[in-house]
Amino acid sequence: MTTPIEVRNLTKRYDTVTALADISFSVQAGEIMGFLGPNGAGKTTTLRILTGMIGPTSGSVLVDGLDVTERTLEVRRRIGYLPETVVLYPELRVREYLDYRARIKGVGRRTRAARIAEVLAQCALEDVTRKLIGRLSKGYRQRVALADCLLAQPNILILDEPTVGLDPHQIRQTRELITSLGQTTTILLSTHILPEVEMTCQRVAIIDKGRIVAVDTPERLRRRLQGSQLVHVQLRGDASTIEAALKQLPGVARVTAQGRLDGLAAFEVQADAGADVREAIFRLAVERQWALLQLAPTQVSLEDVFIHLTTQEQEPVVANQEPAHV
Repeated sequence: MTTPIEVRNLTKRYDTVTALADISFSVQAGEIMGFLGPNGAGKTTTLRILTGMIGPTSGSVLVDGLDVTERTLEVRRRIGYLPETVVLYPELRVREYLDYRARIKGVGRRTRAARIAEVLAQCALEDVTRKLIGRLSKGYRQRVALADCLLAQPNILILDEPTVGLDPHQIRQTRELITSLGQTTTILLSTHILPEVEMTCQRVAIIDKGRIVAVDTPERLRRRLQGSQLVHVQLRGDASTIEAALKQLPGVARVTAQGRLDGLAAFEVQADAGADVREAIFRLAVERQWALLQLAPTQVSLEDVFIHLTTQEQEPVVANQEPAHV
């Protein structure tokens, strides 16, 4: 089976500035992949090369096995692209605009009206079909642009910040739509909203300073960063005495005080690799007659992973190119 998106040793230079430095990754059929990176990391440059808007300095991009630089028009027909900055026609009404775009994209006359009605429903635009685009809110304009992407029923969607300008309710609707589309469509999703990525994407690629620093599932990236068990503990008692006792427990690698409030002392306890210290902490509290208010594992978030990988000089995480099975 042909890989929908395959990026091989891609480099892009602008005079003396290297925007992308020999990056490689792939997106598998039916996969929703998150594409993350800080501002200026090279995300938008990568997406523009993928969609044939600009050419690479070296390397290649294959979309459904087609080289983007050699067969640009064919590639564009297979992709629905939502850029970060949406350009629409403000003087057209929503339905007029989608009809115009459907004609350009070759949607047949017999199916055009039904297809427009379908994307209007998918993107929750049925109440504004007769409104001028120029009078819509930014959130509605974003949804019109997303409806445009879906008109020709592309096999591949490339979405650059699709929830920009949306309110929380609209963000949830868009997330549900993307998840639904991911059942039949390959999606590359660039966004800075990390909780959205954790709820939507099977894998993520993280880019920093023009280089791919990680490609893996969110869960495996979290496990790699955490390395060992972290436990949040709240006890009632003398903080210094509790801290000293926790440090003496077998399997405890580190104890970090997290403050004291209303007689409660809070700590983060890190265990040695492979150790589970929760039972030992519970027994210690019983023996010392300390009231145990909380004993819970602390999970490393995707935000923690992102910050760790994009703020330190380090070797890239070995990429796992196999799609996650969900």
